[in-house]
Amino acid sequence: MFDEAQQGAEIARVSGLVQTAMQLLRERRPEDAARVWKEVLSTSPEHPQALFYLGQHALFQKDMASAGQLFQRAAQSDPDNPAIPLNLSFVFRAQGDTRSENAALTRCLTIDPYFFPALLARGRLQERMGDLRRAAKTYKDLLTIAPPDDQLIGEMLQAMRHARDIVDRNAASLDAFLRARLDGIKARHAGEDLGRFAECEGIATGRRQIYTHKASLLHYPALPAIGFYKNSEFPWLKDLEAATGVIRQELLGALQSGGDGFNPYINHPDGAPLNQWAELNRSMNWNAFFLWKDGERVEKHCELCPRTAALVDTIPMIDIPTLGPTVLFSALEPHAHIPAHTGSTNVRLIVHLPLIVPSGCRFRVGNEVREWREGEAWVFDDTIDHEAWNDSDQKRVIAMIDIWNPYLAPAERELASGLLNSVQEYYA
Repeated sequence: MFDEAQQGAEIARVSGLVQTAMQLLRERRPEDAARVWKEVLSTSPEHPQALFYLGQHALFQKDMASAGQLFQRAAQSDPDNPAIPLNLSFVFRAQGDTRSENAALTRCLTIDPYFFPALLARGRLQERMGDLRRAAKTYKDLLTIAPPDDQLIGEMLQAMRHARDIVDRNAASLDAFLRARLDGIKARHAGEDLGRFAECEGIATGRRQIYTHKASLLHYPALPAIGFYKNSEFPWLKDLEAATGVIRQELLGALQSGGDGFNPYINHPDGAPLNQWAELNRSMNWNAFFLWKDGERVEKHCELCPRTAALVDTIPMIDIPTLGPTVLFSALEPHAHIPAHTGSTNVRLIVHLPLIVPSGCRFRVGNEVREWREGEAWVFDDTIDHEAWNDSDQKRVIAMIDIWNPYLAPAERELASGLLNSVQEYYA
């Protein structure tokens, strides 16, 4: 009983001392805190917290021998704490022992591969060793987990800018290296469509990102993740493009009627999370005139645009009651920006037919940015990250039409429609 009581008293004493030491550190009284940590060690000689903080105190005092011994003991007592080998690496760096510094950082990143300060320290070590290529790879990993620049200040902001500079310079160096190796091969295939390889090369050098389907409602597997499709896959596009003048004329009629029927494209209810749509929610900066909406024909609008309505009826629009097709005139006001986003399902694709397009109107899908040109249609997969800009002083208007993904068989279309509607019905 006496031993248990004594042990309990010692635990309580150590706990009280730890709380006192931590309070002294918060009050920025490191010398007083160090004296209390030493009292902790007098009762509990391998207390990892006391060893760690006394090691940091010795490191600050530039007593590298003591700091190294304390961190080594702390690592034995608390082997899963990545901060201990990180601080030990600082000791080895001060001593000029790069091999031991690297080993300590390896230990740290083995415990936690995403430990931000350890990745930064490893990149700096690789720079000092003259291994800029490995440093660039480390910094690239670091930048993927770094907070945005507007959340950084002082030395950390400068460190991230430096890391980004090393990554960019390495990418330029790698580009030049690859050109020397690949230009001859490309020359042998001049005239062929090498767009996919160009994107592949950009991904390999870090200049471009990998974009995949991100569907909010339904992801259909094994469909290709193509941003912009080739127009040759949709023979009926030529007829749509040929009718641009007719469709534009009916659009102008709708606009001249006072804009009745044009409403904000984004209209989330109160209390809904807005995320990237905060600026556009219920805003006329992006507005629309619907001929079909969520699978239902808007009769009064189709009566205003009868030839357009008849033409789109000849197109393989999706047929998913309550969800599609959607056919609309999409208006983007001057200097408006549609932020990056993804759509609801890859069983459909989206047709754009530009009708009113001033210069300075751009559209990005994945890694590719295009400018709209009046009468030149394209087809894209909206479950791949995309965004739009109108940098002009005039309104931009395009027609948008939902169509089936051509890689779906008729049975798959019917089943996908049934699945989406059944899910909707279940949660109704």
